[in-house]
Amino acid sequence: MPRRAAAPNHIYQLKISLRDSKPPIWRRIEVADTTTLAQLHQIVQAIMGWYDYHLHQFELGQVSYGVPDPDYFHEVRDERRFKLNQLISEPKQKLSYEYDFGDSWDHTILLEKVLAPKPGVVYPRCTAGRRACPPEDVGGIWGYEAFLEAISDPAHPQHAELREWAGDEFDPEVFDLAAINAALQAIA
Repeated sequence: MPRRAAAPNHIYQLKISLRDSKPPIWRRIEVADTTTLAQLHQIVQAIMGWYDYHLHQFELGQVSYGVPDPDYFHEVRDERRFKLNQLISEPKQKLSYEYDFGDSWDHTILLEKVLAPKPGVVYPRCTAGRRACPPEDVGGIWGYEAFLEAISDPAHPQHAELREWAGDEFDPEVFDLAAINAALQAIA
């Protein structure tokens, strides 16, 4: 019989914001304080709608956490060995998260509140957010701005090509809470 995970002692309400996005792109999530950084990486991928194709790292102060690589020149602590409550514990504390070192999707992870777990609630869960996540490999925040300009202007020389690449249904204003929570449940 499979063992059921113990209920968490504390829940962290985190606001994850994509830096330099205007208007802002963000997600508010609730996770167990014992969530490892490796698990948080998977959560961020799910809430942003990305596919984990690229390297990533977390930073707190001058310390980097991620997947150690002996061939990489930069020392990275193993993200599987660190839990959120070992790094942040008070509201207003922050972590940085970078995904895709080429496109450099930089995020701020802000601890907004420390909550008691609610009976019957499955964590992690997303409770709010704004705007669609940029498509993967669009060229970072600056490439995303150019992409949005092209897909919104039928006269733009790349309009048709980028519309097809991103999917004709792509709408930068759409935030789908139900789809995000379904993705979180798939990884829980």
